[in-house]
Amino acid sequence: MFDAALAAAAAEVQACFDDVLSGQAPVPVVDGMAYATRGGKRLRGFLVLESAALFGIDASVAIWPATAIEALHAYSLVHDDLPCMDDDDLRRGQPTVHKAWDEGTAVLVGDALQTLAFELLTRPQSLLPERRLDLVASLARASGVAGMVLGQAQDIAAETAAAPLNLGQITELQANKTGALIGWSAEAGARMAGADLAPLTAYASALGLAFQIADDILDVEGDPDAAGKRLRKDDAAGKATFVSLLGLEPARRRAADLVEEACEALAPFGNKAETLRHAARFVISRQY
Repeated sequence: MFDAALAAAAAEVQACFDDVLSGQAPVPVVDGMAYATRGGKRLRGFLVLESAALFGIDASVAIWPATAIEALHAYSLVHDDLPCMDDDDLRRGQPTVHKAWDEGTAVLVGDALQTLAFELLTRPQSLLPERRLDLVASLARASGVAGMVLGQAQDIAAETAAAPLNLGQITELQANKTGALIGWSAEAGARMAGADLAPLTAYASALGLAFQIADDILDVEGDPDAAGKRLRKDDAAGKATFVSLLGLEPARRRAADLVEEACEALAPFGNKAETLRHAARFVISRQY
């Protein structure tokens, strides 16, 4: 059930990307945008669509913010892979954008995907203007210097810090770098409906942290071929992770506890939120 729902959401997002990008001029930057938005789990887009469904918002409306968050996420990966950041050659099993083209094109592809994300948030015309504005403003906060960009800056600073980060610092860093966009995705349905954010905020907070702990575990024991990218980078760089600070099995138990917290936060929605509960369990059982 969950696998089918995740695949269906991914297909809907891909169809939206194909439609939007097919109307652009055939230049290398657009080709790079299409390349960078191909594949992946689409978990963030899925969370937008599922959270919208909780409030009876049609998928034809929710697909725009779902595709927007995937565009924003893709931009962050393109820039994260650059030589001045993580210097990665592979992403989703294919050469990174700066390897497939060049660094200048990769920078522009990321820039264009970021601006596309905010353009897409203006598309669901059936939403009240104030709700569309809330989506734009909240995504700007989640992705900017108060969220994802801050987390990336904290991550870069940690590489040259005098001592490895402690557990509290790692938790804060990942809440910004990874958790902020996951949080926005899970809250998007409530924002579109003008509803209380609290249950989905609590769900997303636990989910985002569980996701990152699972990533750290996969970096230690995952299969690079399945992941489609280089693994064990943090250990090689001597960076602190949840696994290095907690140990492998305690990290695994902490992730499982967080999944239970996430599921409990969905209690107000009853059985309607069962697919979101499956999503929480998926993040710690995935192999990539």
